[in-house]
Amino acid sequence: MNLAQVTPYNYNYSYTYDVSNSGPALVAFSFIYFIVIIAIYVYYALCLQNIAKKTNTENGWFAWIPILNVILMLQIAKKPVWWIVLMLIPFVNIVIMILVWMAIAEQAGKENWWGILIALVPVVNFILLGMLAFGKSEGTTKPKEPTQTPPSA
Repeated sequence: MNLAQVTPYNYNYSYTYDVSNSGPALVAFSFIYFIVIIAIYVYYALCLQNIAKKTNTENGWFAWIPILNVILMLQIAKKPVWWIVLMLIPFVNIVIMILVWMAIAEQAGKENWWGILIALVPVVNFILLGMLAFGKSEGTTKPKEPTQTPPSA
């Protein structure tokens, strides 16, 4: 056998993918994804609007409009509106959002560490945001003063 007659292996690395059947699955996935995103947005807006109502902040409807909802968050937190510029700077925006959520939690009558969890922990933030918006707030109600009973004779 001559070496010139030996043919090397023919490695064919071309793959074909039939996309004709993936259309309905892609449409279904896109529809479900869209519904989930809309549900998250509605939940977030309802929570932010309810927090604004709890803290007696005007314009609670800002929660439904992008960018205005950030201004509403700054108003609830009693922070200056120019902080929105700081939210556009990478890495600084993380610190600013933590500070804003800490102030929102305090304004709603919760501990400020709630704000840290809302800003940083992905799944816990939905639960805490709902508790902050729809739960009882201990800090906003004034404690009852003890009533004095007249001395009995």
